Amino acid sequence: MFVNEVGITLHDYIQRRQLTEAAKLLVYSDKPIMEVALLAGYGSQQAFTTAFKEMYKKTPARYRGEAVFYPLQLRYVLNRDPEKRPKTVSWKPRIAYAAAEDIPGCMDLARLAVDGFPCLDENQYAERLRDSIGCSGTLILKDADTAVGLMAFCRETGSIDFLGVHPQYRQQGIEAAFIQRMMETVNAGTKVTVTTFREGDKADTGYRKLFKELGFMEAELLIEFGYPTQRFILQREGCGINGETYADSGKSAGPGF
Repeated sequence: MFVNEVGITLHDYIQRRQLTEAAKLLVYSDKPIMEVALLAGYGSQQAFTTAFKEMYKKTPARYRGEAVFYPLQLRYVLNRDPEKRPKTVSWKPRIAYAAAEDIPGCMDLARLAVDGFPCLDENQYAERLRDSIGCSGTLILKDADTAVGLMAFCRETGSIDFLGVHPQYRQQGIEAAFIQRMMETVNAGTKVTVTTFREGDKADTGYRKLFKELGFMEAELLIEFGYPTQRFILQREGCGINGETYADSGKSAGPGF
């Protein structure tokens, strides 16, 4: 039931929440690393260091030394009665351009889809979001007053800065609907690109698989904000995005790098 509702296993959610709280203690407290390890549920500092490095790409000691906290998994706040639509029903007509008054809801959605943000800085993200909305580069999908899908992109370069879907609304083809809507505004000769996790990154909850299912192909490896990533390019010819039902991976795409 948990996987069906939020798209990741209960074990993964708990581990990611524990490591996020541990990262917060490393930055905002002077507790010894061993004590932080025990509070995070690990029996030894070595086991904690191994798990922490797999997710944050640096040791706890280095993370503490850099003194910059960013979350791996924030607490889910779920809707009691989320809208569910048949996969044959189109989401695209309900996708609109976001306005300044949508920013608080967009920030709430970013926190729910934080598994696509290895280095989420909320202040920086909010500033970029305001700029994107100002130049009509942000699309939003709502269920009543709740933002359940969001895409920020650059018309000139075709790059997707953020594509996120509320956990309870995944597996409904919303990601493909957003890309289809974006492609209506980007010149035919412009490459649509996105950056996401590298192959084998244990912090990836399924984004690489999603992009491949949407028709994206692997491109160059990158380092962004100190994090190892990879660029993907959408193959427009034969990519399969002819409607909103193409992708069904159960994940939201959230580059945010």
